[in-house]
Amino acid sequence: MMLKSVTESLAKLIHGLKVGHLTDRVIQRSKRMILDTLGVGFLGTSTEVFHKAREYSKIYSSNVSSTVWGQPDFRLPPTYAAFVNGVAIHSMDFDDTWYPATHPSGAVLPVLMALSEALPPSPKCSGLDLLLAFNVGIEVQGRLMHFSKEAKDIPKRFHPPSVVGTLGSAAAASKFLGLSMTECQEALAIAVSHAGAPMANAATQTKPLHIGNAARHGLEAAFLAMLGLQGNKQVLDMESGFGAFYANYAPKILPDVDSHTWLLDQQDVAFKLFPAHLATHWVADAAASVRKQLVRDRALLPTDHTERIVLRIPDAQYVNRPFPDSEHEARHSFQYVACAMLLDGTIAVPSFHKHQVDRPRVRELLGKVELEHPRDNRPNFNTLYCEISVALKDGAIFTERSDTFYGHWRKPLSQKDLQEKFRANACGMLSCHTVERLIEIVENLEDLEDCSVLTTLLKEPSPPEIVTKSL
Repeated sequence: MMLKSVTESLAKLIHGLKVGHLTDRVIQRSKRMILDTLGVGFLGTSTEVFHKAREYSKIYSSNVSSTVWGQPDFRLPPTYAAFVNGVAIHSMDFDDTWYPATHPSGAVLPVLMALSEALPPSPKCSGLDLLLAFNVGIEVQGRLMHFSKEAKDIPKRFHPPSVVGTLGSAAAASKFLGLSMTECQEALAIAVSHAGAPMANAATQTKPLHIGNAARHGLEAAFLAMLGLQGNKQVLDMESGFGAFYANYAPKILPDVDSHTWLLDQQDVAFKLFPAHLATHWVADAAASVRKQLVRDRALLPTDHTERIVLRIPDAQYVNRPFPDSEHEARHSFQYVACAMLLDGTIAVPSFHKHQVDRPRVRELLGKVELEHPRDNRPNFNTLYCEISVALKDGAIFTERSDTFYGHWRKPLSQKDLQEKFRANACGMLSCHTVERLIEIVENLEDLEDCSVLTTLLKEPSPPEIVTKSL
């Protein structure tokens, strides 16, 4: 059958992909993504923005309900459980990053976890069913981003997860719910009308809502498509459709399912070792190398003798924040991450607490930072670099450069370090036994016969000594 449109070709892909199409590499990479996303989601339940989203969602009730991760006494309709868990995942900007630029997992995994718990127990959902729907949601996001050259650069107008993530959520939900090809097509069309959030809210408490909304709205689109709601069947073909988000939109009809190749097979994701915008990780890497030259034997950085700090980085304005005033601004500040690494020798979750951001020595050092934007340093996660030069008052200059940080897809985290990140993130919300059990289950997800084993662990109560206080 000749396909008439891009939209139809994506719907056919969503409907037609089967477990047998999954490759070993895609299974392994997506299991790492799932484990990491669960961990940052658990950690995110300790944040102020999560608590605000959680309190807001209490106005909703339903006979069908899903778990808010790590909080067994608080359940929500699947769409709002997906929303709140999605907010948690992106609450610290700690979730995975793909190329072209987006956070792929956060809009998809909360939807599938909510659905697997809320759906009737028969037929059982297997780990392979979950992996297939997850990868369908990831694949649709990647295909959409490959329809635009603009999508390859760090975004300036729209936050990508709020755009492609919404359609990825709709695709994953459509696959998981067993929608027909026509319903898959309608779900994509409906999701486009839910998509999009401007970059102006980056570095604020509103940015994590972009992931939560993508998860919720995609799931709503699938539910509405199941009820027969109709949209424009050419929505992905048109500049006035999905093309509204990209200036140089050039969609292509996808090949048949039988000749399908997974984008995740070709392009891995980046996992972050600290919770901040991905571009700052090059800065941290270069600053750590400079610090080794400046500081010996646990001595303090000679801030009094520092004349200036020059960062040669891409021109990415929303990560250019000379004097950040909150944890969210600090996570999106080239300058802050450079200064914190120079002063402390490490960046971790506590590095972005307000009292750390406001330290007098940090503010003093921030005043000495200058930015340069070399022409060859494009705002592109695949090619950007950071060069840092620290000039002392005695004339000495120390310079280091980072082309690839540890955690980037060119230098991926080891499985051991990925698991250690998960343990560190989840141990505040779950018992040690549950944390280890989750690692084991995700590691062997393709062999899991019933996903309820996984969702049961997500609602285990917090250890009593560290239960998070309610607002």
